[in-house]
Order: sequence, then C-alpha cells, then structure tokens
Amino acid sequence: MGSRRVQLVIKRALDVVASLLLILLFSPLMLVIALAIWITMGRPILFRQPRIGYRGRVFTIYKFRTMTEERDESGNLLPDEQRLTPVGRFLRSLTLDELPELFNVLKGEMSLVGPRPLLVEYRDLYTPEQWRRHEMPPGMAGPVLASGRNLLDWEEKFRLDVWYVDHWSLWLDFKILLRTAWKVLKREGVSARGHATMPRFEGVGVKAHEGRRGG
Repeated sequence: MGSRRVQLVIKRALDVVASLLLILLFSPLMLVIALAIWITMGRPILFRQPRIGYRGRVFTIYKFRTMTEERDESGNLLPDEQRLTPVGRFLRSLTLDELPELFNVLKGEMSLVGPRPLLVEYRDLYTPEQWRRHEMPPGMAGPVLASGRNLLDWEEKFRLDVWYVDHWSLWLDFKILLRTAWKVLKREGVSARGHATMPRFEGVGVKAHEGRRGG
C-alpha cells in the first residue's frame, strides 16, 4: 500500500508537469481549432459538462465543441449524427476535441491516464463492482481508449476500467499512453457501430446484476 501511495504522488507530479508542457506545446493548435469552431459554429467554443470524477466527486469537463445546438419543433436536441459538423467530425477522428481536458488534468480533476469520466446521470445505474472505476482519477487516455474505444460495449468498458484499478502502476500508464496514441493515429473506435458517437448507458450491467441475484 505504501508503494502504491508513493506511485500515486509521482503520478500526480507527472500529470502536472506533462499537462503544463502539453498546453504550451499545443497552444497554437488549440488557437487554430478555436478559430475554426468560431467560424463554422460560432460561440461557445468550449463544451462544458458535469462528469463524475475521483471517488464520485463531480467536476466540469472541458472539450472543444463539435456539435450544433439544433433542435426539433418540440425543443429537443436533434440526434448526434445530425448535429455533428464536418469540423467536429474531424476533431473527433483525431481526438483533438479533448485537448482542453489538459486543463482538467492541470487542476487535478483528471489524470493523463485513467478510466474515462462518464455522465453524472449514470451514477445510479452502476453495479457496486462497476462503481469501483472511480477508485482512480479519471483520465484523458485509458484502458478503454487503448483497447477499442467505442467499438466496445458498455460491459467490456466497465470490465477494463475495474481491471485497470486493480492492476494500476506507472508502467501500465506508460503502456496505455503508447497504445492510445497508436489507436488515435489509426482513428480506430471513434464511434460505435451505427452511431455517430456512443449509445447511452442504460444500466445494462445493473439489469444483468439483478438477474443473477434474483435467478
């Protein structure tokens, strides 16, 4: 346990140094992206959304906006595939829309590597085992991105996240970063089959859990 605690301190120190350097390195690119979004979609430039973080704490994630706010006659947002713009599709294909998350890392709300932070509304849909994904800080890269991203179903994603929590090490983080970079360059798993992004989590794991408990 002591060794793990020391490694977590090192992990945080590496996050601070790396995120600061990456912000400086990518600042010209982020300015270009912001300009492209402003020209094609207008303001706001950034997409902000509450997410569940480390130990269940809620924080606001920052991303570049990739979709319009178009709505139907009833005032409901149109499906993702209708709101996703060409610029947004390009940003998502190279994961450039997630560059502002470096500021979340710098603030200590995220890490460079960890389970991806999910929507707050999913909070009550987890099984106790799935909730364990929050025992590590959420990350920009992670076991899911390194293993298939949105080509994986929700059950597989949760299984990988919990496996990461149980087997975490600095060396594992390094390997995940390399694998994630390779997946991004190959543009693999950007969207789920038949979806512009990823279908919502409907608590499939919860239903399966209840079925096993009751059967």
